[in-house]
Amino acid sequence: MDLVNNYGSSDEEDNVQTSNVNTVSSVVKINAAPETGFDDHSSGNLYTAPTATELIVNVPYDDMNRPTLGPENPFTDRRLATQNVINGHVETQAISEMDFRTQHRTFETYGYARDPSLSTATNLAGQTGQGLMGTGYVGNLAVAAELGGASILDRVNRDLRPNKDAKQKREKKGKLEEVDGPNAYKGPWAGYEDDNVGVPTGLDQEQIEEVQAMQAPPKAAFSVKNVAQETNTESTIFHGASERDYLGRTYMAVPQDIDTNLFGEPGSQECFVPKKLLHTWEGHEKGVSSIKFFPKSAHLLLSGGMDNQIKIWDVYHDKSLLRSYHGHTKAVRDIAFNNDGTKFLSASYDRNVKLWDTETGQCIRTFSTGRLPYCVTFNPDQDKNNIFLAGYSDKKIVQFDTNTGEITQEYDQHLGAVNTITFVDDNRRFITTSDDKTMRAWEYDIPVVIKYIAEPDMYAIPAVTLSPNKKWLACQSLDNQILIYGARDKFRLNRKKRFAGHLIAGYACKPGFSPDGRFISSGDSNGNVWFWDWKTCKILKKLKAHNKVVTCTEWNPHESSKLATCSWDGLIKYWD
Repeated sequence: MDLVNNYGSSDEEDNVQTSNVNTVSSVVKINAAPETGFDDHSSGNLYTAPTATELIVNVPYDDMNRPTLGPENPFTDRRLATQNVINGHVETQAISEMDFRTQHRTFETYGYARDPSLSTATNLAGQTGQGLMGTGYVGNLAVAAELGGASILDRVNRDLRPNKDAKQKREKKGKLEEVDGPNAYKGPWAGYEDDNVGVPTGLDQEQIEEVQAMQAPPKAAFSVKNVAQETNTESTIFHGASERDYLGRTYMAVPQDIDTNLFGEPGSQECFVPKKLLHTWEGHEKGVSSIKFFPKSAHLLLSGGMDNQIKIWDVYHDKSLLRSYHGHTKAVRDIAFNNDGTKFLSASYDRNVKLWDTETGQCIRTFSTGRLPYCVTFNPDQDKNNIFLAGYSDKKIVQFDTNTGEITQEYDQHLGAVNTITFVDDNRRFITTSDDKTMRAWEYDIPVVIKYIAEPDMYAIPAVTLSPNKKWLACQSLDNQILIYGARDKFRLNRKKRFAGHLIAGYACKPGFSPDGRFISSGDSNGNVWFWDWKTCKILKKLKAHNKVVTCTEWNPHESSKLATCSWDGLIKYWD
């Protein structure tokens, strides 16, 4: 801005005379930008301290976004994150494709190659300069020194090449007139020296046995073995009028002269809570520990008792005792059918697990590890139905093959006796419970726990039942309540579902589900049967069923309100 000290008006412009006198004026310069402290910025670079928090100059945008000058720091976290890998330390090296292929062929031919990561120029003799090593070599350095560090593309003296084939000498053709002997005529068929033509070669017997032992697949070294001994003391008694009817059918045939469709889908009809007693099966001299309906049709009922016997009963028609199976010398603890019901397993306190033919009563095979079997179950997969798992008192789950009688797998992680084994998740996994107050999930045929469930307030779980929709596990806990766990990937406790009110007082009372999943039932230590609503968890009914502990409740899959119960009083009752 210019400030002039001569002022005038527009009216006086006409009266002003032109003169040669110069007008004197004073000019004041005003700079709005502060002093920067740098007089010369001609270099175009800006120098600031790395720790500076403010700038005293107006920095252009291009200068502010320039990369940091100086060498790259090799120890920054970002760089080390890409260099430090599981297998070691990785550094990027640049090498041309042609040079890489040349060195690769050199290494395959001569056994050495130039190392591009070395920056030294030391030759094989330890001298520095234009030595034969160039930037260093890797591999067979002796051959590299012998060949002068030549690559596959360089010309090398033939005599210096490694592994050169020595020319073999030809054998003499022999004399034409001789047929046998050292000078026999060989002619053009004469071989070379030391080619062992006609000399028998091969491995001796010891070497053959060593090779066969190395090639043989290793056998699984399990700590337990099947030590069962065949006693041939098993027997069976048929209690019916005749083993076959007029059409030649045994009791295994599904009856079709009743109103119930025994081939229907379980749970297809609405279920109700039973109210009255239909029938009582009497035959066991002592308590009944377990009952199982015949698979799919449920027209037969299998029971295992503390009188060492196993019995099968008719559910329809006259509801009579059909066959008894004798063979165990102590109480039977658990029983299990295979998929089609033609065979079943029985676990007893005599330390044996026996496989029976349901129709003929013949004992097919006996399995034992010398320990007490507490539970048995078949693999539900149709192609693996010859495999069954047994939980033992020595904290192990042992996997048997019924075809061979051999042990195929062993699961050893529990710290107490194994009480239950339940297959879940499309039979790919199974859940086990134990006296160590834990639940463990396993992948089938893999002896590693995939889920470990243990809480400080957990009690032992002696009985488990899978829901009809295969989504939930009803676990009878010894703190007088039934807990619900998910049967899928999470295996979590469903805290919204808790069924309580009954007393089991240390007994293994197996719960039961109605076929449609609406109700859950369980016995107690006083001989009562309790019914709860699945959705609301409310008690629906308390039924006085037996005089002693009710150990098992089994719902008929094809009837709307039929329930079978067994007790320590030796009775099996059928309710509707």
